[in-house]
Amino acid sequence: MHSHSFKPGQAQRGVAMVEFAIALPLLLLLLLAIAEFGRMLYHYNNLLQANRDAVRYLAGEAWNGNLGQVVIDPVVEARTKNLAVYGVPVPQSGSEVVPGLTTANVTVGAVGSEHVRVSTSYQFQPVIGNSLPALIGNAIPLNVQLVATTVMRGL
Repeated sequence: MHSHSFKPGQAQRGVAMVEFAIALPLLLLLLLAIAEFGRMLYHYNNLLQANRDAVRYLAGEAWNGNLGQVVIDPVVEARTKNLAVYGVPVPQSGSEVVPGLTTANVTVGAVGSEHVRVSTSYQFQPVIGNSLPALIGNAIPLNVQLVATTVMRGL
């Protein structure tokens, strides 16, 4: 009978490279998901801040002291929508607070006779695409609807 000598480490040659090749795509996918989630939170924060600025502007401009109630005229409504989209009361194409946001995504209105509300809706689209292909069934959508709504009493 012959005894075979076993050299430590020789049977394990290349195993680390195979494990790395298996783990790398999963780690990159996780890293990309974390980056997209951070980007989504950044867009939501910008959207929320612009919405707060817009409702603050509307609360100051829409209050009618003579009537003792909120009155929203079309000029103030248009300026409020521009403030929610562009950050300033005058439209400046190409300088939206989040990419793809338009004044059609903003609704302005009164709540009762003393409060105003500005609501901004935005469809977040990840960089990697709108959906993930599924092995079984339909594709998994990645678009997330971000909504910022703020109510404030007329000033």
